[in-house]
Amino acid sequence: MALPVAAVVGTGFIGPVHVEALRRLGVRVKGMLGSTPDKSRAAAAQLGLERGYEDYAAVLADREVTVVHLTSPNRHHRAQVLAALGTGKHVICEKPLALTAAETAELVAAAKAHPQLVCAVNYNVRFYPLALHARALVRRGEIGEVLHLHGSYLQDWLLKPTDFNWRVLAAEGGDLRAVGDVGTHWLDLIGFVTGLEIESVMADLHTVHPVRERPAGGSVGTFTGSPGPESGAPHPVAVTTDDYGAVLLRFRGGARGVCHFSQVAAGRKNCLRFELSGTRRSLAWNSESPEELWIGERGEPSRLLQRDPGILDASAARFSAYPGGHAEGYPDTFKQLYRAIYADIAGGGPSAEPLYATFADGHRELVLCAAIAESHRTGRWVNVPG
Repeated sequence: MALPVAAVVGTGFIGPVHVEALRRLGVRVKGMLGSTPDKSRAAAAQLGLERGYEDYAAVLADREVTVVHLTSPNRHHRAQVLAALGTGKHVICEKPLALTAAETAELVAAAKAHPQLVCAVNYNVRFYPLALHARALVRRGEIGEVLHLHGSYLQDWLLKPTDFNWRVLAAEGGDLRAVGDVGTHWLDLIGFVTGLEIESVMADLHTVHPVRERPAGGSVGTFTGSPGPESGAPHPVAVTTDDYGAVLLRFRGGARGVCHFSQVAAGRKNCLRFELSGTRRSLAWNSESPEELWIGERGEPSRLLQRDPGILDASAARFSAYPGGHAEGYPDTFKQLYRAIYADIAGGGPSAEPLYATFADGHRELVLCAAIAESHRTGRWVNVPG
């Protein structure tokens, strides 16, 4: 069987992250596609790739490319996924999978119509080794029954009204931003770790900056902060997407939860946290200290478990590349995610129960987003469709 060859669509912050992780795995990345042919060629030259594609049709027409990584703005995902599947290419799509639950439902159906193709959503946080270990502890009953949980995902890169990126526009990224952009990471991880299904939600969302200053160049890159003077005079743009969101959660079976998400939390660069309280033990983890898992018990000293493949659950040790004390972080999660995905590609199709997020998982997050948005509009608890 021929080795897979990848192309990456999107040259912003996350596109090169995909390229680097794939190269570390030994996967050949043939080229990249940017928003213009010039940007495609510049990105390809900078990263040492063979080709900067002139348009998406050229990516699809490249018969050597068997896998497409989509890191484009959310509004393009639906059409790009459908086109890639139509040409027989495997798809790894950045989150959220599409703009609405109706779109993601269509993509789930399309994936089912191509059962030989791997269709994954880029929820990389699942692949921190201690997140995998926490999942194993919960799933085998080490913390007992989950009683309640809480957590957050906080960033500060959109703190100022002069911070502007395509994600702040509903037409580009979807109606929900803090919830849709980073909140879906947290929601996906909690479902992955606990196996619990969210039954209903009560949400309060807030737009801190209903008007933002858009630079003359149109946007600034993800996490780059305010535009510089070379961008020209900015102009005001109305913003309706959420800078902050808080959600109460009820899980099927009786557990309760609360979470909040923000992209205007000064000093928090990229901080995802969760704490699970069970009938036997509690677990807590923080993505900014990813090598440590806090374990708490009543009547016993609390302890910090340091990542060490020798003491981790087998599923976590499998996706832990280095010995204990040799830190693994954000870039490693992409490598391990693609390791799982490309193993299925090499094996001829999706495995029965993959650790990576499928299109069905991506659809569930958009269903949750729809329920959260409705709860905020109505001020009521809203049931989440099964």
